[in-house]
Amino acid sequence: MPFTAEFSALRCKAFYGVRGGVSRKLAVTPNEFYNPINYLCEIFQSGGININTIKSNLRKFYNADAAGRNDREQDDFKIAHREAFCNLISGEGKKTLLELGAGPGHDSKFFAERGLEVTAIDLSPEMVRLCKEKGIDAREADFYNLAELGKKFDCVWAMNSLLHVPKTDLREVLQGIFDVLNPGGFFYMGVWGGRDSEHIYTLGEVCETPRFFSFFTQEKLRDELQSVFNILSFEEIDNARDGTAFQSIVMRRFT
Repeated sequence: MPFTAEFSALRCKAFYGVRGGVSRKLAVTPNEFYNPINYLCEIFQSGGININTIKSNLRKFYNADAAGRNDREQDDFKIAHREAFCNLISGEGKKTLLELGAGPGHDSKFFAERGLEVTAIDLSPEMVRLCKEKGIDAREADFYNLAELGKKFDCVWAMNSLLHVPKTDLREVLQGIFDVLNPGGFFYMGVWGGRDSEHIYTLGEVCETPRFFSFFTQEKLRDELQSVFNILSFEEIDNARDGTAFQSIVMRRFT
């Protein structure tokens, strides 16, 4: 069961620096293989979150889970959102799409089969390999250096990937997405949220390496997104099991 770990500045000074020394609460799901307390001290370094540790652990986890995710069936509600977005961009005559955090490439393959020119990126070399096996132009990259792709796109699709971006970095990442979108381009973002937290989660049956997650309430996420994009729709699907909600947002770059 998850538990809440609270640390003061005196107990783990590495958490704070310019973050003000204010006590932070992170929901932690431990397992017998990995000490979550050590991981928390690794990711919160002086001056802010250590993004390199977050990226390294995400890469390890998704390499380990690549085959399983490749074989797993997708949720019906996510398929429905994908279909709706594809109908929207097709009706606008859009031709190119960038997928962020493509995983094994199921969504990229869908969009390619619908006639879009797709580029996919993922942190995990194993996920990139699976994408390429499906005939997708896939590259090992993250959200922070999209300009290095060297081209712009009519659309960006990000399903369950941007929830790994720390809150302090989200606006920077959103601006990078804005910059690779053509004027009039569409951006879809699907994430779990519904409550305000930054936390780590382990799935021991797959890999002992924990993943970092950042959740937003609808109000706070709207504020972040509206600082960069025009929001066309924002839908929340409640998950009665744990009080979270899936947040499905369609946005557009008008300028």
